[in-house]
Amino acid sequence: MNYIHSTIAQLKSSSPAQCEFYQAVEEVLESLEPILENSEKYKKNAIIQRLVEPERQIMFRVPWVDDEGNIQVNKGYRIEFNSALGPYKGGLRFHPSVNASIIKFLGFEQIFKNALTGLPIGGGKGGANFDPKGRSDAEIMRFCQSFMSELYRHIGPTTDVPAGDIGVGAREIGYMFGQYKRLTGRYEGVLTGKSLLWGGSLVRKEATGYGAVYFADYMLQARGGSLQGKRCLVSGAGNVAIYAMEKLYQMGATPVSCSDSRGTVYHESGIDLDLIKCLKEQSRDCLSTYKQTHPDAIYIAVNDYPKDGHAVWRFNADAAFPCATQNELTQGDANALLTGGCLLVSEGANMPSTKEAIESFIAAKIAYGPGKAANAGGVATSQLEMAQNASMQSWTFEEVDEKLKQIMKNIFVTANDTATEFGEPGNLLLGANIAGFRRVADAMIEQGVV
Repeated sequence: MNYIHSTIAQLKSSSPAQCEFYQAVEEVLESLEPILENSEKYKKNAIIQRLVEPERQIMFRVPWVDDEGNIQVNKGYRIEFNSALGPYKGGLRFHPSVNASIIKFLGFEQIFKNALTGLPIGGGKGGANFDPKGRSDAEIMRFCQSFMSELYRHIGPTTDVPAGDIGVGAREIGYMFGQYKRLTGRYEGVLTGKSLLWGGSLVRKEATGYGAVYFADYMLQARGGSLQGKRCLVSGAGNVAIYAMEKLYQMGATPVSCSDSRGTVYHESGIDLDLIKCLKEQSRDCLSTYKQTHPDAIYIAVNDYPKDGHAVWRFNADAAFPCATQNELTQGDANALLTGGCLLVSEGANMPSTKEAIESFIAAKIAYGPGKAANAGGVATSQLEMAQNASMQSWTFEEVDEKLKQIMKNIFVTANDTATEFGEPGNLLLGANIAGFRRVADAMIEQGVV
């Protein structure tokens, strides 16, 4: 469609050299052709031209002092993308790969993900090209304080409520919240992912992983199956992967792999989850040490990965849960999964599958849960934390988990029903994109040209 292609061309001209952002935009816009063809109001109101441009882009330097007394400088970002449905909501990522393109792709995805939850939250994202690995607690504290010394001007409980992401857990949220409180003199729910001691929510740490598994089970139920007895490949070894594996075990499935930046573990009898939690949540060790406890496991270092993809996807299994990072699942990986009998892919990470891999999954008609639907459990539970903060209440683990489970069911039903409405039953990528777009776009129209 010329309308879509011209919008993408204009975007590439106005925002050069942002490949990840282009990928996210193209994936969404190309799937919107059915709704744009049948409704002139979206063209008339220039909705997609407005959607692809953030409402606000904040970039700033983050100077801090390391333990040797050397001054370090990083770059910080907050992209406030769209507030048609509520205050901006999305995580902060601290990782050396962070740049404007990464943050913008994440923020763009967040618009539709948040819309699919049905909750009153807009889309945003932020972070810095700071690597917390190998840094002392004191260095991380000083960095977080410097980062918040600029960010505090742009956030608030009804304006923009950041959360955690890669490299940002309860420790980093705590340091940033302390600095926000120092600078503003206010104790309010301006960040989510907080410690349970001072306003955090139960299930927040587990939510993204749990949600991806709940979504997977709903996909299988719609096809007359379940996760019971399924062998599952999982990538990553952070919160999302760990708690996806935990929920898989609870639902009678067996996770047999996980990975980190240095390599992949495959354990035929099932991943030792307690050991992974110890390695990654306590000692912060590399997965290569897993074999010291389980010599029967296979460990494959990054240097030995196949040239066309990643080792974690090269084992036979019933289901795959990419829970690490963007573009981690390639065309070669998709071919290997399909050849190995994979029936389901549920994305716990943001945009983990390349365009070519997604096309292979859809063509094969396996159950494919795109990240904006399958990994929405994290942001949904962040909003539940906001609700608890606003009402000064604290809900039980069971209450929050049940709300999460219902939200994931609603997302699946919405995406599935929308795909059927537009003549492609089972195509949850199409259904999720159109459903999320329609909710945001209609709100934008009602609010006028802003």
